Amino acid sequence: MLDLIILSLHFFICFLISVAIWRGPKDVDLHSSSTGTVEVEPDGLILIGKEDDIKRSGRVTAKVDGRQVVVFYHKGKFHAMDSRCYHEGGPLHLGEIEDINGQACITCPWHKYKITLETGEGLYEGINPLEPSPTPQWRSKGVKQRIHKVTIDNGNVYVSPPDLSVSFDSDYFADKYKNNGDLAMEK
Repeated sequence: MLDLIILSLHFFICFLISVAIWRGPKDVDLHSSSTGTVEVEPDGLILIGKEDDIKRSGRVTAKVDGRQVVVFYHKGKFHAMDSRCYHEGGPLHLGEIEDINGQACITCPWHKYKITLETGEGLYEGINPLEPSPTPQWRSKGVKQRIHKVTIDNGNVYVSPPDLSVSFDSDYFADKYKNNGDLAMEK
């Protein structure tokens, strides 16, 4: 009987943990698809929100030229990138930020892909089998995720529209879910 109680308690705790993970960090969606309006400045910059609000929340999502973008505030810097992972479209706005070799990286919650916030590089841990005692090291796959330039002006945070003359792997999922970014954000 005690085993049954312990097992039930274990399943209940696992259930609570899975609900907490599923809900993820609190996001603020500043430009919901229901309004369809974003504030575009004369110089083409798109207003995302107030600097202090984004600092408090740590991250926000917004529509930039129809594509969903996530803006992170981490260790005193703002970073913006497509909100869908280049690998299979996972919701990066739900990922955890971690430090890898001095670089802030977002970890995709679906398949644990690591992407640098600064450059959009995909990172992987690999070994060189030709070394006498190979040890895993972080290596770059190259830039896979589209990042967006962030500008701070007068307490407001702006994102530049993407330069589509250059393509990135994340463009596939940004385009696939363009204008309905909330569709299938959970897996």
